Amino acid sequence: MHTETISNIKKELQHRSHEELTNLCLRLARFKKENKELLTYLLFESHDEQGYIDAVKMDMDSQFEQINTNSYFYIKKSVRKILRSVQKYIRYSLKKETEVELLLYFCHKLKDFSPSIFENVTLNNLFERQINGLKKKISVLHEDLQYDYTLELEALSE
Repeated sequence: MHTETISNIKKELQHRSHEELTNLCLRLARFKKENKELLTYLLFESHDEQGYIDAVKMDMDSQFEQINTNSYFYIKKSVRKILRSVQKYIRYSLKKETEVELLLYFCHKLKDFSPSIFENVTLNNLFERQINGLKKKISVLHEDLQYDYTLELEALSE
């Protein structure tokens, strides 16, 4: 089966009725959990970005609490899983401020995690990669936000 380009799909959707579009969206939501999550964000949470950020932070908190701390192997697997879910939530939002705020929170949680992540090379490297990525992401924001986030990032890097 050949997959059409986005521009072709957009042209075809413009010729569909409102009811047909609704049915297509509902059918699309049935097939993948991510499609349903994206529709949920767009329909119910996109108008309240701070509420969305708080909900993601609460989800992150609960995931960090559930990490099996018996071995660094389990910690690494769990931290990567949390980071994947955070990246997914960031993709839904598409706002740079949300991305920076969620990644800063992730780094704070990771830094404060017990046992210390700095005793493990892989976790330490993951933390450093996130810090370096945050520096680049902060540099494209508005000047006032850059200042605030840079202060927070410096406090995190200490």
